[in-house]
Amino acid sequence: MGKFTIYKDAREEFRFRLKAGNGEVILKSEGYKAKSGCNNGIESVKKNAAMDERFERLTSKSGKPYFNLKAANAQVIGSSEMYESESGRENGIKSVMKNAPDAEIVDETVS
Repeated sequence: MGKFTIYKDAREEFRFRLKAGNGEVILKSEGYKAKSGCNNGIESVKKNAAMDERFERLTSKSGKPYFNLKAANAQVIGSSEMYESESGRENGIKSVMKNAPDAEIVDETVS
C-alpha cells in the first residue's frame, strides 16, 4: 500500500512524496508555504490520479521520459522521477493510479 509523506525542505516549504508499497518515490510535489496547501495538493492527487488524461507524458532535454500529474485546471500537482524508458514511465503512472487513491498520509513535520 502506498503512502504520502509530508516534509519540510531546506527552504522550510512543505512538500509531499507519494511512495509505492516498496518505499520507492513515485511522485513529488512542488513547495508549499503552508501545510494546508500541501494537504490540498495530496487531496488533488488522490482525486486526479484515477484519470489517465491528467498525466502529461514528457521527455527531458537529456532524453529521459517522465510525467506530470495535472489538476482539472491544468496546474501541475506532482512530478515523477526520470525514467530510463517509456515503459518505465508507464509503469510509474500505473503505480500512481494504483497507490494514490487510498494512500495513508504520514506527516514527518510533527515531532
